Amino acid sequence: MAINRAIKTTLLVKVRRFAAGIDVSREAVRLVVLSQRLRMGEQMRVEYLAAVPLAPGAMAGVEIVDRAAVTRAMRELFADLPRACASHTLRCAMALPGSATLMASVPLTRFGAACELAVANGAALAGLESAVLGEAERMAGIERHALAVDWFVDDAPRSAASVTIAAAGRQHLEARIECAAAAGVTLTAIDGEPHAALRALRHAAMLELEPHESYAAIWIGADGVYGWRIVDDAIAAEMRYPAPEHADLADALRDLAGGGAPGCALLGGEIDLLDGVGFSVADLGDVLGCTVLPFECVSLGDCARPLHAEMLRAPASAVAFGLALRGVME
Repeated sequence: MAINRAIKTTLLVKVRRFAAGIDVSREAVRLVVLSQRLRMGEQMRVEYLAAVPLAPGAMAGVEIVDRAAVTRAMRELFADLPRACASHTLRCAMALPGSATLMASVPLTRFGAACELAVANGAALAGLESAVLGEAERMAGIERHALAVDWFVDDAPRSAASVTIAAAGRQHLEARIECAAAAGVTLTAIDGEPHAALRALRHAAMLELEPHESYAAIWIGADGVYGWRIVDDAIAAEMRYPAPEHADLADALRDLAGGGAPGCALLGGEIDLLDGVGFSVADLGDVLGCTVLPFECVSLGDCARPLHAEMLRAPASAVAFGLALRGVME
């Protein structure tokens, strides 16, 4: 037994978990590969970063117009993987744009007393699925056969139990799965772009800011600007622009700040898109009343080998980094 424990301990020290994040944006397909030893507390390691440009017209909003171009880009990225990455089993994740995904938390009471009783007794919730799909159909305004739906019952006090539902157009999901499959890549997860970016920004805050320091996390994607105010490691407020409730981006940012100034703001995404709304990084800092720190992979872990300096400092890598981070941490 002692020998077995020693062998297990040795393996935990040596074995690394590898994960890849693949981000398909309007201008490029980006790949980030991270690794971490299975022993908890070990620092993350950046194994690989790369991007292959996409020709104009390959993407139209959230739609992949030229699937062949995206497939070629993915195939090229994975063909250049270092041997250390290629020799391991990679957990690969892609993301859907925020505007293609709907999320809602619905009180369990909406589904009837029988469902509440099932949760209270710990019974299987197979009977709830049809009602959840109906709710997703109502939320999205799309027939259920055209939707991809994920859901779970929140771990909340039973008096406040709710069901969290995520729904996306099936065509968006299938387009990404088909492009990956054609490139010889098997996906283990699909995430939302804003959620992946937020995961990366929060990881950066954990390493770069003082513990429990309040901050704003801002991500700029093809479908808008997303923001979160983080206080005591929890989301205190969030915003998205454009949105009917905000006259302009400055108004959305002031609403996010909540009448105060965060300690700082972490910024990721395609920063050049700010030009389209007449904004700059300096303007973001002025409105929020704080320093703005661009997201950079270079400060978030050791590098396994010399990597492209521009890629290491690219705020646009936030989504791919957040996707890979999910795979390493799960």
